[in-house]
Amino acid sequence: MSPVRRCSRTACGRPAVATLTYVYADSTAVLGPLATYAEPHCYDLCAEHSERLTAPRGWEVVRLADSAGPARPRGDDLEALADAVREAARPQDRPAAPATAPGPHPAPDPQLPATRRAHLRVLRSPDS
Repeated sequence: MSPVRRCSRTACGRPAVATLTYVYADSTAVLGPLATYAEPHCYDLCAEHSERLTAPRGWEVVRLADSAGPARPRGDDLEALADAVREAARPQDRPAAPATAPGPHPAPDPQLPATRRAHLRVLRSPDS
């Protein structure tokens, strides 16, 4: 499977550059930058089809501004991501053994994972 998403229009194999979504309650078609993930109710369009897009009579087309290129991470974004990765990799404190249990602690089971790994997601800021 190709890592490049293709235009959803029949017989068009060009790379997608925009995503089309319909808001049926408002009779609006929203055309914006290519979505991060392919969604089942959205349509990816190439540059030519996104420029020629028209909506049915009575509908409005909203074209969201596309940035000049892919968003580049800022320094503070990368630092925040690095901090989150460090925090997730930090070993978790285990509960202390009861005070009534004398003697050495048993060795950890090698079959069990040593730490639980957290899942991280990148969230875009509302202003971008």
